[in-house]
Amino acid sequence: MATPDAILDLTKTKGQKLGRVLTKMGRVTREQVHEALAIQKTRQVKVGQLLVELGYCQDRDVQGGLAAQAGLAYVDLKGLEVTDALRDVIPAENVRSYEVVPVEYNPTSKRLKIAMKSADNFRAVDDLRLLMGFNVEAVVADPGQVDTIIKKHFSKEESVVEVVQGIADDDKFKSLAARGDQSIDLEALKDAAGDNQVMKLVNLVLLQAIKDKASDIHFEPFEDEFKMRYRIDGVLYEMVPPPKQLGVAITSRVKVMANLDIAERRLPQDGRIELTLAGRPVDLRVAVLPTMHGESVVMRVLDRSNVELSLDRIGLREDDLATTRRLINKPNGIVIVTGPTGSGKTTTLYAALAELNQIDTKILTAEDPVEYDIDGLCQCQVNDEAGTTFAKLLRSFLRQDPDIILVGEIRDLETAQIAVQASLTGHLVLSTLHTNDAPSSVVRLLDLGLESFLLTATLEGVVAQRLVRCVCAKCKETFEPKEEELMELGLLPEDVKGRRFFRGRGCDHCHNSGFKGRSALFEIMTIDDELREMVMRQASTAILREHARKKGMRTLRESGLLSIYDGITTLDEVVRETIAEE
Repeated sequence: MATPDAILDLTKTKGQKLGRVLTKMGRVTREQVHEALAIQKTRQVKVGQLLVELGYCQDRDVQGGLAAQAGLAYVDLKGLEVTDALRDVIPAENVRSYEVVPVEYNPTSKRLKIAMKSADNFRAVDDLRLLMGFNVEAVVADPGQVDTIIKKHFSKEESVVEVVQGIADDDKFKSLAARGDQSIDLEALKDAAGDNQVMKLVNLVLLQAIKDKASDIHFEPFEDEFKMRYRIDGVLYEMVPPPKQLGVAITSRVKVMANLDIAERRLPQDGRIELTLAGRPVDLRVAVLPTMHGESVVMRVLDRSNVELSLDRIGLREDDLATTRRLINKPNGIVIVTGPTGSGKTTTLYAALAELNQIDTKILTAEDPVEYDIDGLCQCQVNDEAGTTFAKLLRSFLRQDPDIILVGEIRDLETAQIAVQASLTGHLVLSTLHTNDAPSSVVRLLDLGLESFLLTATLEGVVAQRLVRCVCAKCKETFEPKEEELMELGLLPEDVKGRRFFRGRGCDHCHNSGFKGRSALFEIMTIDDELREMVMRQASTAILREHARKKGMRTLRESGLLSIYDGITTLDEVVRETIAEE
């Protein structure tokens, strides 16, 4: 058997083949490695596994070899003393999700040594640097030992409430409040943003929000308090509010993470944070706005694993799905998706592009901002300050030989005119508008100043949409609606005879709201020759709507009623999100 390993020079083992590393460690001989390599030619098995099977070394030796191959030390955690100070360095939630253990911590230099199960867990190192601001040094340890320590010392769920209580009485933050918002010096801001407890609190809020599938996180200063809220399924929920004086520290911490200027407190700023939490890529879009009582921060959570980029998964009924597919497969023309902010327009357009994204199709997008990176698409970010407007990008797109163009939003006449030019020259143009329903989009485009003959020549269809909350599947129950509830939707008791209505009782799964997740309601208006004639005659929205309904368009409210009858959503949700028929 080979001699035990001497102290390894990790600079010489990094990047070497595993067999050579294990030989240098003295765990196997060169002859044993050659024997394993010969067997590997006949079997699809890794060399390390073969050496263990042949009895030449143990699993632990292979793990150490893989660590040395990555230039990392392999340590034995037996006898590691996890002190309270060490336990408080990283939130237990992070320890469990990254499967790492803090081994040493120096608060002065913020140097943190972590033990990982595997040398390729580089995401843990990057995210702990970004989330917590540590100078991270990684080592590798036996997976069994890591699991044992996590189970023993980090299995307790840590809540935002506990962290807030723990720092409520800290004197250093009280001094921040006493100094007033504008007079705080840069060093005090940096110290507050780099405080371990503040980092822990921000980290926990992010983890909690992402776990609960929140779409936005709000940090808001008021005269006498500082609020933390997050939006789930379109509704804001409040977290336990931290002490008012912590507000400056929390906003500064977020600004540091988003690479923003913490000294600038008078101008709005925008940034981005990219993380991988629990193995999922998450982008946080950060917007900082100065207010009377300090800076308000809103973080939009773009969780790529939480979005359904497929047309048949966004809530389209079979007939609507067929109509939408017909529209987006036209060789040219303009297709518009309309609705208020947060109604899922971007997701619908991404789902359409995902379907159109073939090897023989060139797709260009102009977005503000680019929300999801999609392979195969050339995505461009609008930057008004730099002069990169939607109109300017669109002009450049026409010289890039595209087949399909996505314009994030038609905001002005110039953008609308270039979109029309693009569609007239053989391109399919997809875009969004902010209007109440599909027919009013036509009036909105004319209102921007677009000529009616150009609009009728290019517009192929308009998809209006709203998002309604879905009844929680875990606490779903039937109920008998009151007459006044039915009247809100223009229904009489005899209209709904034999139909069942559902609602959620409220449970832990849905935070006692009775709702979990959201579904879209659609109103799809395809433009036919008669409708084009009406647009040329400057017909009103009501006349356009009436004609579209005669031709089979289902209104948002009618789509809502079908969702109620299918047990997807509730009467209140449809009343809240759709307008009554005229």
